[in-house]
Amino acid sequence: MNDDAAPEAELVAQAMRRALRLAARGRGWTSPNPLVGCVILKNGRVIGEGHHARVGQAHAERAALDDCRARGEDPAGATMVVNLEPCDHFGRTPPCTDAIVEARIARVIIAHQDPNPKVNGAGIRRLAAAGIPVEIGPYGVEAIALNEIYCRYICAGRPFVTLKAAITLDGKIAAANGDSRWVSGPPALRYVHWLRHVYDAILVGVNTVLADDPSLTCRLPNDRPYRQPLRVILDSRLRTLPSCRVASGDLPGETLIAATELAPAAARIRLAKPGVKVEIFPADDAGDVDVVALLRHLHAREIGSVLVEGGGRVHASFLRRRMADKLALALAPKIIGGSGAISWVGGELAQVMREARAVRNLRPRTLGQDLLVEGYLEDIGECLLA
Repeated sequence: MNDDAAPEAELVAQAMRRALRLAARGRGWTSPNPLVGCVILKNGRVIGEGHHARVGQAHAERAALDDCRARGEDPAGATMVVNLEPCDHFGRTPPCTDAIVEARIARVIIAHQDPNPKVNGAGIRRLAAAGIPVEIGPYGVEAIALNEIYCRYICAGRPFVTLKAAITLDGKIAAANGDSRWVSGPPALRYVHWLRHVYDAILVGVNTVLADDPSLTCRLPNDRPYRQPLRVILDSRLRTLPSCRVASGDLPGETLIAATELAPAAARIRLAKPGVKVEIFPADDAGDVDVVALLRHLHAREIGSVLVEGGGRVHASFLRRRMADKLALALAPKIIGGSGAISWVGGELAQVMREARAVRNLRPRTLGQDLLVEGYLEDIGECLLA
């Protein structure tokens, strides 16, 4: 390696790290698009940067080129560092490859190829045909992890699903009488509201609605912009009461009540109102809403991610059908005990230990007095190899 190679490699690595940080600013706003950041280098310095801020707005590459011009910099002959392959198709915005070619960028470095069939190498080929080489740069693993939601949404044909629960050290979400307020402390509760901003939909079962009457809204500090998720209620027989908050029509955002043909027609009429929609789905073997059919429906609506907040029976249904990708468990330093207390997984998943579901890549961190443990039920990287 010559003397200049190491400094250039480090400069590219720094730029890719910056691109990933920029991309993360779009969390919660870009779905169903990926999180993308871009840094433009010329003569050893940054002359422009940008990120995809919201769906429908400029992609990161165009934002970075606009930043160049705003700074009075000429991007011709520069190196573009971006965490994902530039698109080469018309969607909500024009192809990024057109802007890159027009700007006479000399080289593009990406962290990984876009698994979207509409892209998946097309951007690389388009730029190569224009004489602009595309190289795979550093931080590919980190870039895939950043876009775990997008990658699963694209590759699996369904939303990315995270099972979230606040549990005691003995795995309970509520006492025998149903009391669950509050298992976890304020920092963990704030984290939940951040997840509600990031995820496109939040899902619970009707038993949770009847027991707790939750609003299922995102409530972050007023000085922090956030969005509201789609509220999804699994209610095969439409036991949700019109007086429940999620069915009131008074909350911001929309509520989808998923039922089966077993639901009385009168209940469908009684619950349907502005902001509240009842949809009929196939039933599974237990007579409950088939979560696979539900996820297909949500994918068709461009819902890229679902945060499943329970209860235990609902968590078990996603685990049983292997429709869960990630766990986010807030472990509180409490013990309830007793056989009547409610477990966060309300159903048998394995007869013997070898059949137990494995969780990979566990990552613990503290949230106040609670311990947040996140892990994956599948290897998110596998979808890029499918």
